[in-house]
Formats: sequence, structure tokens, C-alpha cells
Amino acid sequence: MKPDVDKLLEVAAGHLMTRLAPALGAGYEQSNTAALGVLLLALREEVERGAQRRVQENHELRRLFRKAAPAIADAGLRERLVAAAATHDTSLAVSDLERDNATLRGLLVELHVHVEELDSPKARRLEDEIWRELAASTERRRLSIAVF
Repeated sequence: MKPDVDKLLEVAAGHLMTRLAPALGAGYEQSNTAALGVLLLALREEVERGAQRRVQENHELRRLFRKAAPAIADAGLRERLVAAAATHDTSLAVSDLERDNATLRGLLVELHVHVEELDSPKARRLEDEIWRELAASTERRRLSIAVF
């Protein structure tokens, strides 16, 4: 037997929301059970797209670092941007991709702080690009269902 995570989450969510929650009667446990069903649907969506979203985001952050590095006067930060831009995902395991993503996003925060302290048109363009990536990252994480 091969477990089908997508189907399992769909069936479990449906059961919680349409069978179990109504049987509990109005109140705290009913609302918690229904909410758990909705969260399982959100989890189903994230399981499906989790690796792809992280691979795409890691790629975009590395691209941004490659573009930004030549404009950064701070040698230490520039070297870390160049080094991070040269990395690549070595695994499609979500935990590995998430670890790499956290490292890259930490460096993005450092870059953003640095760029905000600069006073030049080039710095403003980089800052705009950082904000575009942050908006795109938020969009990548958007759930197709409203979860509260």
C-alpha cells in the first residue's frame, strides 16, 4: 500500500468538518474540530507545493544576491552574498530546503538593513528589488482557502 497524503488529508478534513464537528453540538469543541479540519486542508495545500515553493524562493534569493553583490561596499557582506549566490539546493527534502531558505532569508535581512542605510539611487533600486521579492514570497505562501 502506498499512502496518499493528499487524499488522507482531504478525507480527514472532510470528516472532521462534516461529520464530527456537527455531532459535537454548538460550543468550543465543535469550533475547534471544524478549525482543525480547515487547517488540514491548508496543510494539504502546503504539502503539495512545499518543495516547489522553497526551491523557487531559494533560486530567487540567490539571483538577488548575485545582482546585489557588486553594489555592496562592505567586503564581508559582499563575500557572503557571493558565497550564498553560488550555493544550490542539494536535496528536495522540505526540511533541507527550509533550512537553506532560513539561511538565505537571514542574509536577505542583513542585505536589506545595509541597503536601507545607504543613500544612493543604486541602493534605492536594490531596496525596491528586495521589497518585490518579499511581496512575491508572501504571494507564494498564500493559501487558496481562507483559514480564519
